[in-house]
Amino acid sequence: MKDILDQVETWLAAGQRVALATVIATERSAPHDPGATMAVSERGEAVGSVSGGCVEGAVVEESLEVIERGQPKRLSYGIADELALTVGLTCGGTIHVFVEPLSWRPLFQRLADAIRAERPAALVTEIEGPQPGTRLLVGPDWAEGELAQPLGDRVVAEARALLAAGLTARRAYGRQGEARRQEVEVFVRSFAPPARMYVFGATDFARAAARMGKFLGYRVTVCDARSTFVTRARFPEADELVVRWPDEFLAEAPVDGRTVICILTHDPKFDVPLLQAALRTPAAYIGAMGSRRTDVDRTRRLRELGLSESELARIRGPIGLDLGARTPEEVAVAIAGEIIALRHRRPGGFLRDRSGPVHGLRPEPEEAETAAVAAGPPS
Repeated sequence: MKDILDQVETWLAAGQRVALATVIATERSAPHDPGATMAVSERGEAVGSVSGGCVEGAVVEESLEVIERGQPKRLSYGIADELALTVGLTCGGTIHVFVEPLSWRPLFQRLADAIRAERPAALVTEIEGPQPGTRLLVGPDWAEGELAQPLGDRVVAEARALLAAGLTARRAYGRQGEARRQEVEVFVRSFAPPARMYVFGATDFARAAARMGKFLGYRVTVCDARSTFVTRARFPEADELVVRWPDEFLAEAPVDGRTVICILTHDPKFDVPLLQAALRTPAAYIGAMGSRRTDVDRTRRLRELGLSESELARIRGPIGLDLGARTPEEVAVAIAGEIIALRHRRPGGFLRDRSGPVHGLRPEPEEAETAAVAAGPPS
């Protein structure tokens, strides 16, 4: 959504009517996850994407019709669809798209302001029911829009829970807010601030990891006790530089279920107390650099300090996928690959050695909420 805001505001300021097309569900292999958005102006200009190019032309045509009629529309495209060859969805999956006229400008502007300021907000849109297209904007301690009264406080509570986890999902309710009945279906799109990545150790490997973290959309903090090495010249991409003992900093730093912790010091006097602090947090990923010998020694020290086997199992050490990485840049790719693989609960092997869809089967929203690694930075 963030990448289309400027253009949509330009169209609206010029008096143009606009439609928003949002992926609300996917089946089998699909190029984009639910939440991918494309905007279309009344002149047929488009920004954003719902399928990576497969069905954009067809969605533009449908969006122009939605603009003219002023009514939302639900679309499906897939290999089993008779339009599959026409629209070119050759990846073998199915995408479901909700197209709506952007007639809710004040709420859209508040959402745009929240996204730019990195303030958490969830947009709830009714996609099936008596008033499709009505919506509610939910923050951690506020809610604004049209859905609060018809669906009750439960929608607000569930939207906040999804927002806290950075998740996007569909939910079904009865008229009084009773879950699981199909009378009303809503789509909750979370716009959470970027997930945090903490990189410990101001080494060349940390510099490459910080750069990779920014590329993946994380808010990156680099921390080391040695001020000589923690400089803006060495870490130009980092959002924050901290000169402090790592374990002391992490004990006070904000950590949630989306946070990634990369320990690249491979020095016991830093690593052991830092890992103790990390394991007290709900971080999604805790990785520690070092050789096999370093990892065995580090694990022994932690076990002697009373850490349980289940706690030690949370540590990804040695850090990264088995790619044969040697240079700082290669190691950063291996670390990023492991983070992504764990997020999607994949083994990280070669695609050609596995069968089935490339993108795999996505978990149901309830299952996703309990995943070991929560969703990463929002798009």
